[in-house]
Amino acid sequence: MTDYGHELLFGSFITPTAGAPDRVVSLARLSEQAGLDLVTVQDHPYNPGLLDAWTLLSYVAGATSRINLAPNVINLPLRQPVVLARSAASLDLLSGGRIELGLGAGAFWDAIEANGGWRLTPGQAVRALEEAISTIRQVWAVGERGGPSQRRPLPGRGSKARSGARARYRHLGRRL
Repeated sequence: MTDYGHELLFGSFITPTAGAPDRVVSLARLSEQAGLDLVTVQDHPYNPGLLDAWTLLSYVAGATSRINLAPNVINLPLRQPVVLARSAASLDLLSGGRIELGLGAGAFWDAIEANGGWRLTPGQAVRALEEAISTIRQVWAVGERGGPSQRRPLPGRGSKARSGARARYRHLGRRL
């Protein structure tokens, strides 16, 4: 089935409640059993009541076999783009190509700032997102496997992505 020329996918949005991790994983398995295409989980690394999105997605990838998995959306102000690119590519390889990457520019600035991120204006957040996407694409472009769902090997040592990408993102708020 298509909508505006794009294939429609159906999925679940599971709240990654830390108080009930078995229930979260059971809902992901049930989503797969029901024939859904995608399981997504929110990413709020500053919220102790929620499981870490990447850890949960990794666990769910091992507990399922067919369903695609994605953060909805990953909290970019608290995730380093190079590390995120490698994490997504690694999990994509390990899961047989079932990872999608959704990026968020940031929203809960008090919590982000309290956890080491910088408070950005909407314009700065969009520019930081654009730079992070560029950095992630650079990491994925190295080697034969770029990133999620591109079926190429992971970039290894000697990556052409600049090692300063992490520092560039962390200081972007001051630079813009």
